[in-house]
Amino acid sequence: MAVIHRTTVKPSKTELLADWLPGRPWYRGGPAAPVLEKSGGFRLDDPEGEVGIEFMVATDTSSPGRTAYLAPLTYRGAPLEGAEHALVGTMEHGVLGTRWVYDGCHDPVLVTELLALFEGRAQAMAQSITDTPDHEVTRSYGGAALGPHPFTPEPADGEDGTRLPVPGGLSLHVHRVLTPVAENPPLPPRDALGHVATGWPGPDGTRLRAVFMTLRTL
Repeated sequence: MAVIHRTTVKPSKTELLADWLPGRPWYRGGPAAPVLEKSGGFRLDDPEGEVGIEFMVATDTSSPGRTAYLAPLTYRGAPLEGAEHALVGTMEHGVLGTRWVYDGCHDPVLVTELLALFEGRAQAMAQSITDTPDHEVTRSYGGAALGPHPFTPEPADGEDGTRLPVPGGLSLHVHRVLTPVAENPPLPPRDALGHVATGWPGPDGTRLRAVFMTLRTL
């Protein structure tokens, strides 16, 4: 169970992401640094209790369009060996000390638990409340068993997001730029074997919803 501490974090998560986002191929902003606000998301629990796993919605408020980005992040108490290229940055946590923050698509703990969520073996948890399920998160999967099979993620970033091959001959697509839909809950694309979806607060008090991740055949 992940424990949510009420404490200081320096720099903040959005400050780290503001420096990191402009270098991504799926970034939609201009040359100026984005102005980010944490808009929502959810967490997963690491069964070993060592790695923090968060799927954060970070909204760039610097343009009228307010682009919402999905940032899967992991938080570790020590560097992840071989993942220097995936380091978003480090921050000082008021309780836990130095935390190494990674693009979670490169972290085997996040990917393993995300596949468990697709299959219904893991429960989405509230982003900011300890030991509280997030029942707004919906998921589906209609293929063969996915695991658990330990493997090293090899994600590839493109203009439409991040894709990585996963066990079973499937491709996991992380939708980095979130496109709100009218359906509640959001429906999976017709060609998808599985999906994960949820919502986050809009700027005018409404609730925005989108598909966050999909599984397809390679």
